[in-house]
Amino acid sequence: MIELVSDRLCVDIAEPGECRGARFDRTAFVTQVRLIEGGHTFCVREHPSSHVRGGGAGLCNEFGIFQGIGYEETRVGERFPKLGVGLLERRDEAEYDFRADYKATPFEVEVRTDRRSAEFVVHPADCRGYAARLAKTVTLQGSGLSIRYLLENVGSRPIRTHEYTHNFIGIDGHPIGPDYRLAFSFPVAAAQMEPDYTPRVLEFGGRDIRWRHAPEREFYCRLEGFGSGEAVSWEAMHLPSGAGMRETVTRPASMIALWGAPHVVSPEVFVEIDLRPGESMTWTRTYEFFG
Repeated sequence: MIELVSDRLCVDIAEPGECRGARFDRTAFVTQVRLIEGGHTFCVREHPSSHVRGGGAGLCNEFGIFQGIGYEETRVGERFPKLGVGLLERRDEAEYDFRADYKATPFEVEVRTDRRSAEFVVHPADCRGYAARLAKTVTLQGSGLSIRYLLENVGSRPIRTHEYTHNFIGIDGHPIGPDYRLAFSFPVAAAQMEPDYTPRVLEFGGRDIRWRHAPEREFYCRLEGFGSGEAVSWEAMHLPSGAGMRETVTRPASMIALWGAPHVVSPEVFVEIDLRPGESMTWTRTYEFFG
């Protein structure tokens, strides 16, 4: 484990070799954030059980949840790239499934750390012309944490995908419910809502989302209301304690989703990626924590 400390925060980051599974980016995988004053914590596991292989935790991102890069042209037994993870082996003729446990050959990752920052550099491995260099830098300043991305297409073929961060939040371990408020930087409305349960548990009002009651199972919806080309932010607060966190993304959002369960809520801001050979792009996710 890598531990970063500022005058106000203590942050735990998993070593790339500690991460398992074929889904989540193994770099800058933030497993816990603690406010030194007040002792508030913000991160929980995706699954309450620690025995689920490859599950997410805390602030962990993923590239390409809907489609693997080059997957459709990959034959069974051949490999395709999953940014931040490695080269995955196609198992069968089925469509790409982000939940599947594909056999992974991890990318080589170089890690450099000091007390308040950690840099992760993923070295490219060519796969039928697809190759990318990914650098992520986590930096602490006061009660803030930033994750800066640099993605470079060093292959001979275009890279078209997207990136988002699962923010697995459970402030001080409090279960999700009416004690929480989720606020966005735009008037928020629901789209593509899971129809059978989610409308009964979530309440939308202006820029806020509240819970009618504590959820008994998973809920999901996509959010609309943000403008084209607009950089967005959100804030989650546990009202009785006054503890909370906010995220701001420097790139415009291409999609925003909200997933949760009785113990966790996860706002997800998606960034679109379309890089021709030789092109690169940067973006930053900035978090602020308060108590």
